[in-house]
Amino acid sequence: MPVWIDTHCHLDAAEFAADVAAVRARAAARGVTRCVLPAVSVANLDAVRTLAHQHGDAYALGIHPLCTPSATEADLAVLDAHLARHRDDPNLVAVGEIGLDHFVPGLDRERQVFFYREQLKLARRHGLPVILHVRRSADGLLKHLREQQVLGGIAHAFNGSTQQAEAFIGLGFVLGFGGAVTFERALQLRRLAASLPLHALVLETDAPDIPPHWLYATAEQRAQGLPQGRNEPGELPRIGEVVAGLRGLPVAELASATVLNACRALPRLARPPSTPC
Repeated sequence: MPVWIDTHCHLDAAEFAADVAAVRARAAARGVTRCVLPAVSVANLDAVRTLAHQHGDAYALGIHPLCTPSATEADLAVLDAHLARHRDDPNLVAVGEIGLDHFVPGLDRERQVFFYREQLKLARRHGLPVILHVRRSADGLLKHLREQQVLGGIAHAFNGSTQQAEAFIGLGFVLGFGGAVTFERALQLRRLAASLPLHALVLETDAPDIPPHWLYATAEQRAQGLPQGRNEPGELPRIGEVVAGLRGLPVAELASATVLNACRALPRLARPPSTPC
C-alpha cells in the first residue's frame, strides 16, 4: 500500500471533536502516515501541538488571514514565544497557516499584509518554512516573499496561473493540491496538476473543508436537506489517484514523489516524530 502525507489538515476543527481518533485511524489504515496540522490563531496553538503529538503528526504555528480582524500585535509576541519554546520539537515543521485572502469581502487588506509580513519575519528568525494561504492573492504573496525571503514552504490549495505557479516554485515552494482537483470542471487546476513538474506537487485535504467531488453536495442538494460531506485525511489516497490519473503515473510513484516533496518543503517532516506527550 502506498504511503502518503497530508500536508494540510485541520484535525482540531470542531467538526472532528467527537471522533478525531477514529478519523485519524481511518487515514492511517489507508496509508496516510503523517498529517500536517496548521494553526489559524493563537487560540489553537496548543491544540494543534497536542493533537500532533497524540497521533505522531506534525504541526505549524501561525495566524490565518481570516483571523486577522481579531488578531493583535500582542498575538504576534505570543506566536514568537511559542516558536521559541518549541524550537527543538521535531513535530513543529513550519510557520502557518499565514497569507492573504482577497476572496472574502470586508477584510482589511493592509491589516492582512501587516500580519503576513510580520509572520514572514518570524519564520526567518526561527529558521522555518511557511505554509501559505493563497486565495486570489498569489501576486501579493509573491511580492512580499521577494522582499522577505524565507526557507520556502507550501502554497496551500494553489489555484493560480502557470506563471504564478512557476514564480512560487522559483522561490523554493511546492504547491498543494487537494479535493478541488477532483472536479472535472476545474479545468485550469487539473491542467496544472497534470503539467507542472512532479517535484513541485504535494497533496493535501484541508479537512474538514474542500471536499472532493464524491463528498460534495450542491446548493440544490443542501436545500433539500443533504448535508455537505465532511472531508477527512483518509480521502487523500483517492485524491492522489485522481492526480496520478491526470499525470498518467502509477499511484505508488505519485505517492512516493509527493512524500519526498513534502519532506523537502518541510524538512523536519523527514525526522521521526517525538513520542506522544
